[in-house]
Amino acid sequence: MTGAPPRSAPSGERSGDRSGGESGERLSPLAERLLAGIGDPSLPGLEADFRRLGHLGDEELGALLPAVYLTGDYPLRSLFEQVIAERQVRFSPPACARMFDVLERDPRSFGFLELGAGALLRCTGPWPDGLARPAETLVRHWLGSDEARQGIPFALLTVAALAGPRRYRKVARLAAGQGPLARAELDLLKGWDVTGHALLAETVQTRWAHRWAPLPDGWRRLADHGYAAFGRSVLEQARDRVEAIQDGRIPYEADKAFTAGEVATLGRAARVALMADEPWLPELLDRLLRGVAVAPTAARTLPSQALLYELARAGQDFPTPELATSLRTVRTIARHAAVPKQLDKMLKKIEAALADRADVALRLPGLGFGADGVLLTPLGEHEAVVTAGEKVELSWRGPGSRPLRSVPAAVRRDHAAEVKDLRALVKRAGAHLTTLARALESGFPGEHAMPYGEWRARLGAHPLAGTMARRLIWEVETAPGEWRAGLPTAPDAPFALLDAAGEALPVPGEDAPIRLWHPIRATPAEVRAWRDVMTGRHIRQPFKQAFREIYLLTPAERETGVYSNRFAAHILHYRRLFALFRARGWKSRMLGPWDGGGEDTAYRTFASGTWRAAFHHEYVPALDERELATTDQVRLARREDGGWRDAPLAEAPAVVFSEAMRDVDLFVGVTSIAADPDWQDRGEDLHLAYWRDTTFGELTASAEVRRDALARILPRTRIAERCSLEGRYLVVRGDLRTYRIHLGSANILMEPDDSYLCIVSARGKGPGTVFLPFEDERLALILSKAFLLAADTAITDETILRQIERGA
Repeated sequence: MTGAPPRSAPSGERSGDRSGGESGERLSPLAERLLAGIGDPSLPGLEADFRRLGHLGDEELGALLPAVYLTGDYPLRSLFEQVIAERQVRFSPPACARMFDVLERDPRSFGFLELGAGALLRCTGPWPDGLARPAETLVRHWLGSDEARQGIPFALLTVAALAGPRRYRKVARLAAGQGPLARAELDLLKGWDVTGHALLAETVQTRWAHRWAPLPDGWRRLADHGYAAFGRSVLEQARDRVEAIQDGRIPYEADKAFTAGEVATLGRAARVALMADEPWLPELLDRLLRGVAVAPTAARTLPSQALLYELARAGQDFPTPELATSLRTVRTIARHAAVPKQLDKMLKKIEAALADRADVALRLPGLGFGADGVLLTPLGEHEAVVTAGEKVELSWRGPGSRPLRSVPAAVRRDHAAEVKDLRALVKRAGAHLTTLARALESGFPGEHAMPYGEWRARLGAHPLAGTMARRLIWEVETAPGEWRAGLPTAPDAPFALLDAAGEALPVPGEDAPIRLWHPIRATPAEVRAWRDVMTGRHIRQPFKQAFREIYLLTPAERETGVYSNRFAAHILHYRRLFALFRARGWKSRMLGPWDGGGEDTAYRTFASGTWRAAFHHEYVPALDERELATTDQVRLARREDGGWRDAPLAEAPAVVFSEAMRDVDLFVGVTSIAADPDWQDRGEDLHLAYWRDTTFGELTASAEVRRDALARILPRTRIAERCSLEGRYLVVRGDLRTYRIHLGSANILMEPDDSYLCIVSARGKGPGTVFLPFEDERLALILSKAFLLAADTAITDETILRQIERGA
């Protein structure tokens, strides 16, 4: 290489008309006061102004940031960094020059290369002259530091390119990629301009990278810079390498198939291809994932655990249903004990992210299924039947279509390969449907609608997806602002949408919008009607819809305005809470007995990232092995001008508010110590008053839904005459005593003295074949306890009998 990459500024971006201020930039009065306060912290009113930091414009933040770093005030810097981590900060050319000047003044304190490289990408106009000098200082300092011994980061190459050809050549000679794929990436980079260098540096997660919110078009610009073709090449080389390991051409070493540098390169390549939804990618990634997840020997190790997880992380950034399906398959074949659990966590994030790529999420292959969701495969005199319904199941028929209980011996003997393929097909189809269900549910808050013609082709009449669509309620816009709900007909009938009374809706036009029905938009009578349909026809939906909890704004929440105390002051099992945060797609720091581990706010975005819910909670130091947390406010914020602004709860779309509160209700209901039947038996009074008040307290929305379901289920059971619903309890009349099962906690009081009956899990006969319209562990537990207690004279468990007989 003979010189530095050519300099280039972002094209098509305007500098804008600026006036006023020393730098020629126009600042708002708030920004002017904050700029003055950064230089003179004694000015009056600064505390209130700094609380409004989020109200600054993106370019105003860029104008103030150099002054913040110049002060060396770490708390002030941290305050600004919290804001810019969520904003698309922009620098005018003068602000960009000041940023580099500040970094040059004391590179030992804040010569953070990412700040300089990031400022270049966020400059609103041509880069200012004179950046080579501060860039030279930054590079020289870095090369003389201990950091240089740990490798040459892309940000350093970016700043070196800005410093000039001589400096770039020296730094480039020191950059030695780990492994051939990483070295190929460096060779690619040497032919790029400074902007290309900065774009690649932007993708690297370092200890300073949190300072910038990701560029919304960063990956697209990187792909357009020439990375797309390179990415396909290295992914193909990686696939070929793992296949060579699998067939023995390359000796196997656990977790040594790829270097750390190569894993990072392949992660970038995968993201670029996933972002573009390249048609060649699904098959390639499927083969690559299978190759890195299982050793070619019987060992429980794998060729590259690091690459497996990096590709899954790429799927969290740019999810596709095919990648999710491949990861589910890998989960079942991996022998390493920790892999399935880790992939489960990552898959939940991928499924949640799919809701924001609706055009991609609804893409399912037919896999050979018929319109009725059945695939028939003749094998000699027998026939394999794969049926997609609530589950995807494989069954067998003999001559004359006679049902068989298991694989016929002749089929097992003569068609072993076909049986293996069919079982793999069952897993694959099930994985596709699971991904689809979770993507559809995650998309609820966005109220996504699609043209009816497209919906029918991709979902309603699709051979595989249709088996799920027929168990969900959809609503179509029949006139502007008017929606009618319907359930798709069975596959053996002409395709139509039937309302809750069984009447066909008018056939929609091909372009008529159709979306999932949500009970928050329906009247109570409509909700009751659809619940009757589900229980009457024994339709178990893939996720709660007809029986979905809804949360309406309360008078107290209208009064408080921007926050809700509905779920405040609860005491929760912290580790369970943190696990649920991750499972439901909320982001939160782990809390604990360390500095800074006392409190946090968990966040989750809704409606394609336009709304964000915040749930504040605090850590309670454990007296023994238990770790607890207390709850506080729930707030909602709206995305505006690239940042988050607290919004009045009343301004949030009803479905966004309801879904956010539903998550928080789940956190409290599942992890509260009130749901712990053993809590009062711990021999201490710790939080016992809370336990008593909450475990038998007012019903939450989820408990109300449980009550409604029981009202429909119980009359169909053999214990119907012994049961009644009274307020917040299911009352069960046994022969020894009468019992009241709380519909929220499932805990039990015994009449006549309201003594507590502790049953950790129901023993004996459960509800058997009782149909439940949705999956709910608490509902199943309540029914199991009801069946047990209705026949209390048949109980043989002494720990239960002693409690019953004590007060009988």
